[in-house]
Amino acid sequence: MLYELTRFSEGGDLFNLFRYITFRAGAAFFTALIFGFIFGRPLINFLRRKQKKGQPIRDDGPASHFSKAGTPTMGGLLILSAGIVSTLLWARLDNPYVWIVLGVTLAFGLIGFADDYAKVTKMNTKGVSGKIRMGLGLLVAAIAGYAAAVNHPPALTGQLAVPVLKDTLINLSILFVPFAMIVIVGAANAVNLTDGLDGLAIMPVMIAAGTFGIMSYVVGNSNLTSYLGVHFVPGTGELVIFCSALIGGGLGFLWYNAPPAAVFMGDTGSLALGGALGAIAVCIKHEIVLAIVGGLFVVEALSVIIQVAYFKRTGRRVFLMAPIHHHFEKKGWGEAQIVIRFWIIALILALIGLATLKVR
Repeated sequence: MLYELTRFSEGGDLFNLFRYITFRAGAAFFTALIFGFIFGRPLINFLRRKQKKGQPIRDDGPASHFSKAGTPTMGGLLILSAGIVSTLLWARLDNPYVWIVLGVTLAFGLIGFADDYAKVTKMNTKGVSGKIRMGLGLLVAAIAGYAAAVNHPPALTGQLAVPVLKDTLINLSILFVPFAMIVIVGAANAVNLTDGLDGLAIMPVMIAAGTFGIMSYVVGNSNLTSYLGVHFVPGTGELVIFCSALIGGGLGFLWYNAPPAAVFMGDTGSLALGGALGAIAVCIKHEIVLAIVGGLFVVEALSVIIQVAYFKRTGRRVFLMAPIHHHFEKKGWGEAQIVIRFWIIALILALIGLATLKVR
């Protein structure tokens, strides 16, 4: 929106700054951060009044979680509002990739909101049927995957880029959209499963967003892609604005989500943020790298899959409790200990993911 002010620029003036992605990315970050600080407490007070008893706590969960009873959920509304408003202010609104990612974020946010609303009104942990959530998520992801494929350069349409291997593409053809659906829905649900402790999910999401912000800038810059041997996707540099806004909104949320949390992210936030990361990966042709950068989310999701499959087959459990962060709780690790160690792992994985830009 504010990019349109460049029409009044004659060069060397204030309006000329809006031409630069780096300036607008910084502005988006601070806009979202300030938004979070201003509206965070009023939103929490509103959610507390409306939800009364807060998010339901699992009966079979760690005993320490019962002390969190009464904490409101749907705090993801703060992150999404801050991120979306900031992106609309600072991004170029004629960029299709911006709208693809915003659309996925909003749609998955609405799915998560419906699930959170069902939980707090019925006072149980089931919420909306998993089949309904999955079906809606796949529909949204299919539309996003198709839109990304249509807007990719002809040489990259339907192609899967392989990291580290220079100029290596796998032609998925008509299977690209189903593949994109798996990436986006998988990322959304993986982040959702990770969101089980105060501050556990939001920091790895911000780390991943920062990593993909750098990658988006590189992939959208022909000089950098030529130097690094990375596939050039024109227009994706504008996604840096969204990633910066997400980090700013995430920090604003973390201020209130830090232990002991005043509000939970809920499915409203976790599904939306995971879906957004998946959509960005699809847009910039770094779907495989997402599995590295978001490796923590992958492990969390795999722990649930392994636990369920093994239990159905043998009647026994591999982990004391799944997702895996609850396993460590059962083993006696403190909540802060788990959260900080998982943050460290997320940062290490992000650095490995960034290294794939250079290693060719």
